Amino acid sequence: MRDIDDSKAPLLDHLIELRQRLLYCVIALIAAFGVCFAFADDIFAFLVQPLVKAKASQLIYTKLYEAFFVEIKVALFAAFLIAFPIIANQLWLFIAPGLYKSEKRAFLPFLIATPILFIMGAALAYYVVMPTVFTFLLGFQTTDAGIPQQALPAMDDYLSFVMGLIFAFGFCFLLPVLLMLLARAGIVNVAQLRAFRRYAIVGAFVVAAVLTPPDVISQLLLAIPLMFLYEAGIIGIVLTERRAAKLAPSEEVGDAAE
Repeated sequence: MRDIDDSKAPLLDHLIELRQRLLYCVIALIAAFGVCFAFADDIFAFLVQPLVKAKASQLIYTKLYEAFFVEIKVALFAAFLIAFPIIANQLWLFIAPGLYKSEKRAFLPFLIATPILFIMGAALAYYVVMPTVFTFLLGFQTTDAGIPQQALPAMDDYLSFVMGLIFAFGFCFLLPVLLMLLARAGIVNVAQLRAFRRYAIVGAFVVAAVLTPPDVISQLLLAIPLMFLYEAGIIGIVLTERRAAKLAPSEEVGDAAE
């Protein structure tokens, strides 16, 4: 029975291959950083659009070197997003030879779904959450106190805030993938997840309260999708188990034939 790839290299060969894969990842990240640094101003202009739409007056920087380091952070942020598919592909090429064919078929959908779900979460943060949150927060500018109160956000603070929101929403949208991997590993099952549903709802609001600004709107914009994603994870596990049950007899026949 030869269900696994012919890859039984000694430990030293695996370490050499791992070094090569990591080198490719570093090269991809450095190349992407070089390109992104050349367009750092354009990328930052894109990231600042939600603040522009919220009618903010200006961004400031209070340190002479702040604007330069903001460009570096922007380039690193964009370079990671661009190089991520290459990094994921290199990691897949490293671990794939050690997997059975059935394990490869089971793992590949998760590899494909991960960047798609992350982009969906990041898009929700950028196009919906940030304009809403910024409009709400800028609404506190007033002259009622007898002295003008004007928001003058610093460039570095704004970038850190935006990156935090994008990564928070992006990683939270990976919840279905996490649940399905846990189910695949036998750590949880559908019955346990359904019984845990009420606690998951509370957990969604706790996570939203920690990861978003302290306003109800942004918390709801994260908590509600998390609840739907939890249900999507359960549905995905059910469908995967049904598909595996249908394929099991045919795989057993194939193994017997070999």
